[in-house]
Amino acid sequence: MSTNEPQMERTLTTDEELRRLLAEHEARLGEIADVVARVRHEINNPLTGVIGQAQLLLRSELDEAARRRVETIEQLAIRIRDTVARLRDVQRPHQPQGYDSDE
Repeated sequence: MSTNEPQMERTLTTDEELRRLLAEHEARLGEIADVVARVRHEINNPLTGVIGQAQLLLRSELDEAARRRVETIEQLAIRIRDTVARLRDVQRPHQPQGYDSDE
């Protein structure tokens, strides 16, 4: 047995451990992306209805106080929609700089 063999064995073990940890983290990230997709879907469906109903109300005759309230509902619902849309970034893995997917 040469003096390099224990070092090579430790390196192999470390590499295997790193690969295992990386695989575990990738699997976990995939699970998180799935949850985020379901949450986005469950929020967006009723939110679309809220925005649509608010917009329909704004087409009708409302007193000024009611109009302001409906406008507030619409603005806040749009804000939620935009926040939920930003969750797409969690679903898509970030590619390292200099990585070209066409290669």
